[in-house]
Amino acid sequence: MTARLSLYRKAEQELYKLDRSVKAQFYDFCHVFRNNPNQPGLKLKKLKGDSRIWSARVNDSYRALLTPTGVDADGTQSWLVIAVRHRKDVYEELQVAVNRVTGEIEFVDLSVVGDSALRRAGITLTPAEPDRTAPSAEPEPQPQPQPQPQPTVETPPLVAAYSADQLRELGVADQLIELALAVTDSAELDQLVEGAPLLSKDVLYGLAAGMPIDEVRKEITQPVELGQEPDLGDFAAALSRTKVTAVDDAVQAAIDEGDFRAWKVFLHPTQERIVHRHYNGPARVSGGPGTGKTIVALHRVKHLAEQLPPGSNRAILLTTFTKNLTTDLRLRLASLVEPELLDRVEIAHIDQLAARVLGENTAPGRGRQRVYDHVALNEMRQLLAELDDRRWEAEFLLEEWEQVILGQSVATRSAYFQARRAGRGRSLTRPERNHIWKLVEQFTARLDKLGVETWGQASERAARFEIERAAKIRARREYKEEVGGKDLIHRDNSSGMRYLNYRYRHIVVDEAQDLSPAHWKMLRAMADPDLPNDMFIAGDTHQRIYDHQVALGSLGINIRGRSSRLTLSYRTTKEILTEALRVVDPVKPGQQVNYDDLDDGTDNLAGYRSVLHGPAPAFTPYDTWEDELAGLATTLATWREELSRDENGSPIDPSGHIAVCVADRDMVSQTMYYLVTKAGITCAELTKDGPKGDGEVHVGTMHRFKGLEYQRLAIVGASDGILPRTHIIDRYRTEDPPRYEREQRKARSLLFVATTRARDALNISWHGKPSPYLPV
Repeated sequence: MTARLSLYRKAEQELYKLDRSVKAQFYDFCHVFRNNPNQPGLKLKKLKGDSRIWSARVNDSYRALLTPTGVDADGTQSWLVIAVRHRKDVYEELQVAVNRVTGEIEFVDLSVVGDSALRRAGITLTPAEPDRTAPSAEPEPQPQPQPQPQPTVETPPLVAAYSADQLRELGVADQLIELALAVTDSAELDQLVEGAPLLSKDVLYGLAAGMPIDEVRKEITQPVELGQEPDLGDFAAALSRTKVTAVDDAVQAAIDEGDFRAWKVFLHPTQERIVHRHYNGPARVSGGPGTGKTIVALHRVKHLAEQLPPGSNRAILLTTFTKNLTTDLRLRLASLVEPELLDRVEIAHIDQLAARVLGENTAPGRGRQRVYDHVALNEMRQLLAELDDRRWEAEFLLEEWEQVILGQSVATRSAYFQARRAGRGRSLTRPERNHIWKLVEQFTARLDKLGVETWGQASERAARFEIERAAKIRARREYKEEVGGKDLIHRDNSSGMRYLNYRYRHIVVDEAQDLSPAHWKMLRAMADPDLPNDMFIAGDTHQRIYDHQVALGSLGINIRGRSSRLTLSYRTTKEILTEALRVVDPVKPGQQVNYDDLDDGTDNLAGYRSVLHGPAPAFTPYDTWEDELAGLATTLATWREELSRDENGSPIDPSGHIAVCVADRDMVSQTMYYLVTKAGITCAELTKDGPKGDGEVHVGTMHRFKGLEYQRLAIVGASDGILPRTHIIDRYRTEDPPRYEREQRKARSLLFVATTRARDALNISWHGKPSPYLPV
């Protein structure tokens, strides 16, 4: 009699943590069990507590816990391995069931729950196997007198505001409900959810973090809801809805490599529903750092590519804001999909796209040199100096030009009088707009004379070309519908294109919060708005570090009703996250910060949480910059030593796992010089193309850390006057309060991005007075 085996995802995680010899013995067990589950040496037997759970012997110490999941069409009995445990950790109270909300198989383990919570819920755990340890020959110690218990103030449960029925409706496993209503602090909750099914964990963390119950239902429960009442006794049907890994001979290689998580890239069920959902228009996913927005975007690309017919090369665009993030996306996608599918995807950063469109629409020798904003800002300052015009700051004028005039393709003064200025601070009178328009005309004439254009201008021109192209496509379609003719191919020789069609079938955008209005208009024109699944957008406005506030609906990208939010961080520990949230969303009176939702609404990080734990971030003051650099060198040397050996003591290279983050390029140079010359620590500067060189410690500005992750991260120079640059933004405090708030929000977001790049350890230091954004 043969059997078919599958692995529950929690069992997969447990196997990854076990010793290599146990993993090898588990593979032997799988081989024997599949050939004959009744083989006497396996000692297959039911647990007394739950008749659906069986125990089988892996070796003298370890047991595989399994549940039968029906008989396949060929008559083979199917089994699911739900856990691999040391025999002393196998209890009769273990339970497996079908969740009434998701219809998936769930395994509930109470052995990791704290004793205090178990006592309050009236639960006692019974070992499934008696302890076979020989009795000690030593006499038992005499009991010592216990101190009299002191009266204590009873702490209310964390989720006391909710009833058992409400938790059950949200999908919390039945066996956990009484315990959930008994836990009184976050430490007990962490123990409870360690062995809990994923939906139960998310719901309880969400409620404990203060998410309203309706929001928990919408953001956590509904995305994974089955949509119909499942048969709680049909484990065969439930297996088809459960994320499992089939066990076969190919598993041997994974076991030998010692990484069970390498079998596949894990997607949280909430993420998986977002990835595979059919959208009748543009869709957006938001969430804090580490919640998996990028991995959702990558899996979305994979899903879309799998739906395309063979030969659909470059039908999908994956784009983001910067060049180094594009390089990272390309590497990660290549590890996720087969080469054939990769051929269906084009990966390019947004300015690269704009440059390509301009190249297609510009005659040879007529192109302009593109310059960055600091060059344009100097030209604006020179213009104002020559005119002796002190009414407006150069920075304000440049942003007004880029965000309002270029962003809305404003071509005339009268159109500027009517233009929207959402997020631009105080309103402008008609005479003020008239004065600004005249200055902008002189400024653009100055750039034309120099033969240069900004990237903002380039993006706006590229958007205009793409909009014209899309208009031609629509006109040809209308003509086709009018005159008939199936599969009519249209040519457009005037633009240099052989065939006229939308450039992409699908567009996926990562780090969407930093794209400008011109970028969005260009992207909107590159994909057919009449087809489903045209645009998928991932971003978090709490991480916006460039001043590009947009309302997607006003640009023809309607995401209403197709937005999802991720709230569970898979990268940042709870300790780091707690401090990072105090940076971006301070709790001090008068410091509340508001963030938009890439449309006309607001966004927040309610319910944003982590289940990972690590050391609390270190906050260290110094008297001088030199002292701070010396302290940094000591910290880096310690980290380098600690990361130079793996858990088995074997030497490994720590390069690329440690980083130092600073506020500006000057501090990058000073930090690298000190570390190399005074501490003997090699460094690699983070540039727009990634790390420059092979130094063991990466050093860069906060902007360069966007989208990256390091095991250990030091943020240095976090001093008042540097974060933020008070000499720059303080003048707006009374002159332009909305602008001041915007600059403060941008600076907070920059520090928030930096702090959440750390995975395991975070050190923040300053000299003199600390930044007002730091939670110290």
